[in-house]
Amino acid sequence: MTIEAYIGFGSNLGDRETTFDKAEKALALLADTTVEKCSSLYETEPQGLTDGGPRFLNAVIAIETRLSPFDLMAKLGNIERELGKSPFHRSYMSRFIDLDLLLYGDEHFQKNGLEIPHPRMHNRAFVLVPLAQIAPHVIHPVLKCSIEMLLSRLPFEHLGRVVPLEKTGGSKVK
Repeated sequence: MTIEAYIGFGSNLGDRETTFDKAEKALALLADTTVEKCSSLYETEPQGLTDGGPRFLNAVIAIETRLSPFDLMAKLGNIERELGKSPFHRSYMSRFIDLDLLLYGDEHFQKNGLEIPHPRMHNRAFVLVPLAQIAPHVIHPVLKCSIEMLLSRLPFEHLGRVVPLEKTGGSKVK
């Protein structure tokens, strides 16, 4: 049985667009996994960084997978390391890549360091804007409302910080 999952992408160091393309290709090469859709690329202001890093490039990738959420997270970690994420990275630091498992079907759990759905996604415009582009009617399994509805609840000033790139490398929006 395949599960629809959504992966958040973020990068604010190096060639961000090339990193996105490489991450998308690496996801497509995973066993028992198919990349279904990719949002456009968006530039966003850093939030919570202590190192004064530059703007982020963000996107969301929809996949169909037979991997368990734990196997998928392990694979995401491997892709991150291959594309330059330090094993010593902390969330308040700039990064070459960050891949977050946002949603895994309609699963809701917290186990072994993994929380599904992502616990902060519903408050983050840089997640909800690209996710709503490719999956507006998907229902958040805890909050029981659509991604589109979650996005409509965010303050306007949060939305204004998410700017679409003119060049949307790698986008396969269907």
